[in-house]
Amino acid sequence: MNMTFTEQVLLIILSAFLALFLILSILVLVKIRQILNHINNITAKAEHIADQAEHVGEFFQKTAGSVAVTKLIANLIGSIKNQKDHKEK
Repeated sequence: MNMTFTEQVLLIILSAFLALFLILSILVLVKIRQILNHINNITAKAEHIADQAEHVGEFFQKTAGSVAVTKLIANLIGSIKNQKDHKEK
């Protein structure tokens, strides 16, 4: 089973292209893995920020009632003071 010179050259060319293809495939897979890890980190940070925003929203929702009552009392006191000032004049 002797190979001719043309067959040997063709075998060498195909082997070189296969080796090049395998090396490039490995490099692309490594880069894709790095990009996916970076995206995973960004997603984790975005989830953390969203959780913080949710906590801030809950805080304002809880304090909105007490702030409204405090503002109402301040308005009542201001109205009473204004009425006393007008009566004294």
